Amino acid sequence: MRQYEVTFIIDPVLPNEEIAGVARNYQDQIVQEGCEIVHVDAMGLKPLAFPIHKRTSGIYFCIEFTSPAHDIIEKLELSLRRDERIMRFLTVKLDKYGVKYNQDKRNGLIGKVKKDDKKPRRDDELEEDTRSGGYQGRPKTSAPVKSAPIVPVVPVVPVVPVVPVVLEEE
Repeated sequence: MRQYEVTFIIDPVLPNEEIAGVARNYQDQIVQEGCEIVHVDAMGLKPLAFPIHKRTSGIYFCIEFTSPAHDIIEKLELSLRRDERIMRFLTVKLDKYGVKYNQDKRNGLIGKVKKDDKKPRRDDELEEDTRSGGYQGRPKTSAPVKSAPIVPVVPVVPVVPVVPVVLEEE
């Protein structure tokens, strides 16, 4: 079985009921073709990188599903192209690494930092990290910076040797 992920952007000016209906319509279409939906991620309203149809934001949906055959993709993309409510879409076939990444993301192993991880670190922890090979912050012990002695700047004039030139007359 192949695993796919389709992400699409819905026009944000639509009413909430119609936005939910559009997403549900594509989920039903995928199930009717004999596929199994693994996960649906309603990412919500997000800004776009560039304007599309004079819109600067869109409602993002991502549907991850498994399919026994690849002919579903052609039918799904055709219906996404014809739908005026869909601003953009992207269909991706996931390899084993993509599937593993999505599972880890759903399980919370990948993503946002937990609040207890954001606590400030102590200086002695920073010193231990620097000994392990990588620079992780300012080390605990730091020597005071001494200023160098001030030396006056004297211009240096280059010395050019003078060689007498003798011209012989004939």
